[in-house]
Amino acid sequence: MSKYFGTDGFRGESNVDLNVEQAFKVGRFIGYYYGKGKKARIVLGKDTRLSSYMFEDALCAGLTSSGADVYLLHVTTTPSVSYVARTEDFDCGIMISASHNPYQDNGIKLINANGEKMEESVIDAVEEYLDGLVPEIPYATGDNIGRVVDYSAGRNRYIGYLITIATYSLRGFKIGLDCANGSTWMIAKSVFDAIGADTYVINNTPNGTNVNLHCGSTHIEGLQKYVKENGLDAGFAFDGDADRCLAVDENGKLVDGDEIMYICGAYMKERGELTTNTVVTTIMSNFGLYKALDKLGIGYEKTAVGDKYVYENMRENGHLIGGEQSGHIIFSKYATTGDGLITALKVMEVMLDMKKKLSELAAPVHLYPQCLKNVKVVDKDQTMNDPDVQAAANAVTAALGDEGRILLRKSGTEPVLRVMVEALSPEICEKHVDDIIAAMDKKGLLIEVRK
Repeated sequence: MSKYFGTDGFRGESNVDLNVEQAFKVGRFIGYYYGKGKKARIVLGKDTRLSSYMFEDALCAGLTSSGADVYLLHVTTTPSVSYVARTEDFDCGIMISASHNPYQDNGIKLINANGEKMEESVIDAVEEYLDGLVPEIPYATGDNIGRVVDYSAGRNRYIGYLITIATYSLRGFKIGLDCANGSTWMIAKSVFDAIGADTYVINNTPNGTNVNLHCGSTHIEGLQKYVKENGLDAGFAFDGDADRCLAVDENGKLVDGDEIMYICGAYMKERGELTTNTVVTTIMSNFGLYKALDKLGIGYEKTAVGDKYVYENMRENGHLIGGEQSGHIIFSKYATTGDGLITALKVMEVMLDMKKKLSELAAPVHLYPQCLKNVKVVDKDQTMNDPDVQAAANAVTAALGDEGRILLRKSGTEPVLRVMVEALSPEICEKHVDDIIAAMDKKGLLIEVRK
């Protein structure tokens, strides 16, 4: 794990964990790194957070002062930056967003020329510059100074690309869209209107401080109520930068990322399009997904948490669909990152082609109840390797048999372990999680149990 950049960028509270000087220096380094012997071309997007405009200015100053030309997509989605970077000959893309986090946070996501998460070697070099471990970068002068270009046309081309993905008209379908007061606040409706849907949109009035606030994919209950009250056929909720999508069926029931992967994976297999017969998941995917895939004879891979790792597995093995329970779904035929709008379009394609309601498509997946508790410990590795903690975990595994599982996972950024159990009932889950935590406490390894 890097010092500043995690699996999804450099993220933290604006001007506390991530400040304008750091953003300026990231821009300085990226402009220099890609500008050796040429004029670098960088595409830049942002979400609707109050601080995104501040960080956009800081990054632009850093990039142009190192000689790079910056092409502004303005308020747009992370997937659109990825799309433009890989299709329009840019050296890299930068997205300013903290994804599903509250507005006080922000982040810098670096995307390579292939539209993928930036290589670790480049991230390491950026961090060395942030820490002053490399010589200072010279400033560009004269006509070598970079320029800033309005490039809203790139965002419009992305919208056009989305429309081409739709294989059926949505005429006659009533679709709800929760834009989380984020990056899709204009884009989502444009796309669904263009393919004929009767579109109902909520949380599309961003003011800089209401992104993800009681809305979007992290607060799905608002869309659930809205779909049911308005008699809609389906609903889709995005997060702040629209790399996530969760769905709601016609009854107002959540259809999460695991269920979406099942729906689309099963459809692809039936049509002969699941060429490797594999769905890529993370270790946090629900036990019920695996049981449903087993019944269809579909294989699966399990990666570390993070859509970055999902995509790496897909790329290396030629897999066509993968994602996370949280709604990061990757269709590698169409994108190199999770794209909430593509996910929504592909779910609608299955509904129309199969002539089934969303509830019917999700019905074969019986999700197991989960209990997850975050525990602050003295030392993560010491706790994970403690014989008594391991014995307690083994006892839970034996007790669950093939009707559940236990997962102990280290946080990548803080002294916290995540203890998760899936089982047939919430009561069984909580009992076994508490058994593990009790073993930690008995050995003096536990500091606190967090909510």
